Amino acid sequence: MYIFDKKGNKLINAEPTTFKENNLKERQNIQEWIEKSPEVLGEPLLIIQKEFDGFDKTNERLDLLAIDKTGKLVVIENKRDDSGRDVTWQAIKYASYCSSLSQEEIIEIYAKYLKKSTEEAQEMLLSFFEVEELDQISINPENTQRLILVAANFRLEVTSSVLWLRNFGIDISCIKVSPFMYDGNLIVDFDQIIPIKEAEEYTIKMAEKKKVDSQIAANKIRKENDYSIFWKKFIEYNEKVNGKYAASSVTTDSWLTKGGLNLTGVNLNLVIGRKGCRVEIYIKTGSKDENKKIYDFFYHYKDQLESKMGELSWERLDDGIGSRITKREDYSFLSEEDQPKIFKFFMDYSELFLDNFAPLTALYKEQAGV
Repeated sequence: MYIFDKKGNKLINAEPTTFKENNLKERQNIQEWIEKSPEVLGEPLLIIQKEFDGFDKTNERLDLLAIDKTGKLVVIENKRDDSGRDVTWQAIKYASYCSSLSQEEIIEIYAKYLKKSTEEAQEMLLSFFEVEELDQISINPENTQRLILVAANFRLEVTSSVLWLRNFGIDISCIKVSPFMYDGNLIVDFDQIIPIKEAEEYTIKMAEKKKVDSQIAANKIRKENDYSIFWKKFIEYNEKVNGKYAASSVTTDSWLTKGGLNLTGVNLNLVIGRKGCRVEIYIKTGSKDENKKIYDFFYHYKDQLESKMGELSWERLDDGIGSRITKREDYSFLSEEDQPKIFKFFMDYSELFLDNFAPLTALYKEQAGV
């Protein structure tokens, strides 16, 4: 590795070193780096547990357990300066142990890792997947577990077995982590060596074209149909009572958006689900800092708002881009009995949200000079 000396217009060699020489450890250092910054592995990953030992009849524990954007579990095994001979076998065992984990078990595992409730863990997963409900994502589908091996050097036994496993459709990768020393500072480089990144991307694209998860596709069509049926009924109800949603268009989404707040990126949404529904102010301007600023402005008036609207759910969502303020009810849009209740709930609270938040958005714009 070379460091560019801009002043001298030359490359300066960064000296290769080892983690052992720098007294850096496998768990306390390399594992912690990956846990805190999983993007160093070259993709968006959500760490859901470390040193996971929740396997029946065994005391074994895997280094890091993650989930990728498609809902696949990712077993991450990291070694220090040498991969050892058995890391491939270790990772395969752990993947097999994890293959039977249900969505509910995964949420519980993640909640324990966060030291939060399962409801909070579920919200974090929704934010990571960028969906309204988890049944829009197939989490830990059958035979889709992935393995990532991380080490400074990989033995021939490991690279050979990894390449052989990939020929049989096992999603296993090797990432070489290389330490260098320059001017008293340690530089660490993560480089995927198996498969070569460009070849992997091509293979994934081809596989995605040939292989469609028929169950997810069927669920999507069914859900879109269910959503559109509900919104059609809701709009027809508004037409009868001269409601503000009478002119809305039927949508296949789980939400219906209403204007009236007059602040870009701040919307009033009606959201339906199998287990509940909500009216929400959703803040997503494109700037995370601006989103949190607007949220904090609203939160300053929390007591005033709740004195008029009842208790609200305040979700700053620090790890996500947007924020939301919601009123929830446990009504299912799939229940014929619940639907009239949802209609009334939506009508009443959309009015309350607009009446109470519109003046605040106007005040925010005035103070911010928007």
